[in-house]
Amino acid sequence: MATEDDSRQEACKNQGDGPWERQLVEKLVMASTREQTRARRWNLFFKFLILGYFIALLVMAFWGDSLTEAEAHLEDHAAVIRINDVIAPDEQGVSADQVIKGLKKAYKNDKVKGIILEINSPGGSPVQSARIWSSVREMRKEHADIPVYAVIGDVGASGAYYVASAADEIYANESSIVGSIGVRMGEFGFVDTLEKLGIERRVMTAGDRKNALDPFLPLQEADKAHAEKMLAEVHAQFIDAVRQGRGEKLVDNEEIFSGLFWSGKTAMELGLIDGFGDSHYVAGELIKAEKKVDYTYEETALDRLLRRFGAGVGEALVRYSVESSLQIR
Repeated sequence: MATEDDSRQEACKNQGDGPWERQLVEKLVMASTREQTRARRWNLFFKFLILGYFIALLVMAFWGDSLTEAEAHLEDHAAVIRINDVIAPDEQGVSADQVIKGLKKAYKNDKVKGIILEINSPGGSPVQSARIWSSVREMRKEHADIPVYAVIGDVGASGAYYVASAADEIYANESSIVGSIGVRMGEFGFVDTLEKLGIERRVMTAGDRKNALDPFLPLQEADKAHAEKMLAEVHAQFIDAVRQGRGEKLVDNEEIFSGLFWSGKTAMELGLIDGFGDSHYVAGELIKAEKKVDYTYEETALDRLLRRFGAGVGEALVRYSVESSLQIR
């Protein structure tokens, strides 16, 4: 049988207005308020932190450029543009756009008395190399009073020599690796690999030759002949560019275009280079400018941030667009 006290406690529980309950609610409200206040403070802190980061990048970008420009206009100098990586598009190496931007910036400065293409590269993309070669030749015609020299360091081969041949003169070290005027395409063959692993490969194509040079299929003679024809066309363009650039300096020796590479000493004998020397020698003795200024275009941290930010926004917009179109309405 329920007592009077039990009835009173049950009534208090039902009404929910006991003192311990009020204290608990007050504690929960205060804790929630403190948490919201803390969250707002952190949110504000991170917003200011991000804003400060952007401001710092802007200051570094603009202040750095202004210092470079101020120094470059003080006295006569040689402009140096470095090609010290594989020649390739975008972020894969040194691209044509990077070299062209450096050239344009150098030609705008009336204190530049000569341009040095400082090369240390095994070559790379024939398209990027051809674009640089064409741009150097065109700008040389527009600014005939400003000589362009190519200086090869450890190696200036294949596409890198393609670029070098556009200069007025080429210099290297006696031990530099020079030449490799050729084009190559390489891949592996895995004809029996999948069968041995018990893997079935399913490929569907539209076009009789769409699977040409497929590494998992036997090499067809027709496909091989087509690839060799394409390589020969690119090689012919390479040879023509070198002949235009070097002219009568080249000795009459067809091995020059065989894809072989030579030491700087032999390259001198073949007419592939004009002499021995580094960029200091070229600047001081040939351009007659003691000071060198680096005009190599390099993407700044701000450029990378903005490009990635733009790519991220674009990706988000595409995702939003796709998700919106997939909604059931």
